Amino acid sequence: MSDERKTLEQRHQMSDLERLRHSAAHVLATAILRIWPEAQFAAGPPVENGFYYDVDLPHRISPEDFEKIEAEMKKEIKANNVFERTTVSRAEAIALAESGRLGGLSERPGNVSKFKIGNLQDIPEGEEISLYRNGDFLDLCAGPHVMRTGNIGAFKLTSVASAYYKGDEKNPQLQRIYGTAFKNKTELEAYFTMLEEAKKRDHRKLGKELELFCFDDDVGPGLPLWLPRGTVLIEEIEKLAKETEFAGGYDRVRTPHLARENMYLTSGHLPYYAESMFPPMELIEESGRQRRKEIEAELSASFEPPTDGPMGRDEEQRSEKRKALLTEFNDVGDRYYLKAMNCPHHHKLFGAVPRSYRDLPLRLAEYGTCYRYEQSGELFGLMRVRAMQMNDAHIYCTEAQFASEFHAVNEMYLKYFKIFGIDRYQFRFSTHDPRELGKKFVDQSELWLKTENMVRDVLVASGAPFVEVANEAAFYGPKIDIQIWNVIGKEFTLATNQVDFAVPARFGLTYKDRDNSSKTPLCIHRAPLGTHERFIGFLIEHYAGNFPLWLSPEQVRVLPIGGDDEPDAKDVIDYARAIQTELRSAGVRATIDVTSDPIKAKIASAETMKVHTMLVIGKRDLEAGNVAVRVHGKGNLGAKPRAEVVADLLAAIKERRS
Repeated sequence: MSDERKTLEQRHQMSDLERLRHSAAHVLATAILRIWPEAQFAAGPPVENGFYYDVDLPHRISPEDFEKIEAEMKKEIKANNVFERTTVSRAEAIALAESGRLGGLSERPGNVSKFKIGNLQDIPEGEEISLYRNGDFLDLCAGPHVMRTGNIGAFKLTSVASAYYKGDEKNPQLQRIYGTAFKNKTELEAYFTMLEEAKKRDHRKLGKELELFCFDDDVGPGLPLWLPRGTVLIEEIEKLAKETEFAGGYDRVRTPHLARENMYLTSGHLPYYAESMFPPMELIEESGRQRRKEIEAELSASFEPPTDGPMGRDEEQRSEKRKALLTEFNDVGDRYYLKAMNCPHHHKLFGAVPRSYRDLPLRLAEYGTCYRYEQSGELFGLMRVRAMQMNDAHIYCTEAQFASEFHAVNEMYLKYFKIFGIDRYQFRFSTHDPRELGKKFVDQSELWLKTENMVRDVLVASGAPFVEVANEAAFYGPKIDIQIWNVIGKEFTLATNQVDFAVPARFGLTYKDRDNSSKTPLCIHRAPLGTHERFIGFLIEHYAGNFPLWLSPEQVRVLPIGGDDEPDAKDVIDYARAIQTELRSAGVRATIDVTSDPIKAKIASAETMKVHTMLVIGKRDLEAGNVAVRVHGKGNLGAKPRAEVVADLLAAIKERRS
């Protein structure tokens, strides 16, 4: 979560629910001040699932305090006070802060609103400074809010945590009080019901229970290890992607896991992306090590006093020489970085051979492993990791081909959504801000407008649901973030489509056009299935571990009544093994339980591991050539002819039925 101040444009785009939650944060501050008048407040914004307010207070707030805080909040809501907006000069705002009035119920001599003074410093010169008042509480705030405190529907405080002021560990640590609010009690209760269901579906919990993946301290945080059952998920998703991309005219490539520093300097990822990359590895050949020794000797000699008179100008020359030697010392050897993104490698592949307009569009695809140095506090199961396998591809095309290629990528998303039962999704179209050209974005105004219009036209023509957001594009072009929701309404960012009109030129990528002139292609970066880690984390929670048959790590478990050590069960066991062999010969992940456990225990064991289909076999089934079918979550479907069951299983897997 970002602690950056929202722009006025972002505030104008706040939804009704965000306004309600922002107002609830002010009511929270009002309530805390009525209990602890000395409290100092920093920021209180709406966030994804609610709101918070950062407070500095000698008393350590705990969940045990929530009941009395909520009681005071209810009083303020019942009072139905108006949210009154006023504007002040910077000097007036500072005077109010110095008197303790900002973020308070009244003036508080000797209790300066220090964090509000700090917040004032973040407001650009020339921007209007506004205050909001509800009842006695007065706050520095750009808004917006609901009309009255009585417009705040149902709310609840949820947790308390620590947070540094403005997100900087050098600043004081504050208490962050979280809450949530909705229009009515029904929506609030539905939200907490969803949270309870989300706990049951937590991919970290199910990943351990179903033996899908693990983490190990010796391997390192954020570096998942895939167990055999989890590896099945990876391979099935890759198989789907490869089939889809083959049908779409993609060519598969392979690239190494690291590259020289120069390549990332060319792409522009260095130095701007350096904080998200692992530190470089420095490799020095024998000749380089020898040269470094020579430089060290020369540096040492340069510090010895001259023997031929006073230092004067000679010392200036020696100082310049030392600088040159230090520069050369640092330049000796090669610096390599672990791959944080696949695009520079793919650009090199495009440039490896001469290209013609006849070669375009060229679609290069790879499930490339990337490494990103996420901060330890941001790591979260499979959702935020340091090693990831990305469903990446780069499409090199002409301007005339762009619309059809971008549309085809969007259609690929829709196909995947249907396969995985994703009914709710939205495309978030991010554009540039002209004021940030040459700073945050490549300084090519005409290309920005042209490519943004091209993307917008494709989205409108496709009928895909999308929202447009300014100032959030990639540095080299507009992008689309794909937001999806799982079956319980939890939102995820699946992947990103990006248009790149700048970096191919930096790599000197060209193709010969019909008139034999050299032109630079457009590049579409796309990753419809995101990374294995994040997408599988989503699928675990989406399906609650109850994967469809085609994706299930263990598709079928054959459960004969009786065990290997029971002579009377030999014929049943042989029949069960024959069915398992038939299924495995057809590529089905089928296992068999030949323990002497009672059949109820065998079924319970299979249900616990969420095995999709269980085939229960007894003497009657053997005699009739049948199997009794049981499906996880559906129960007993009854006995059916063996050939019919096998045929239906194979068809369901081939068709990837949900």
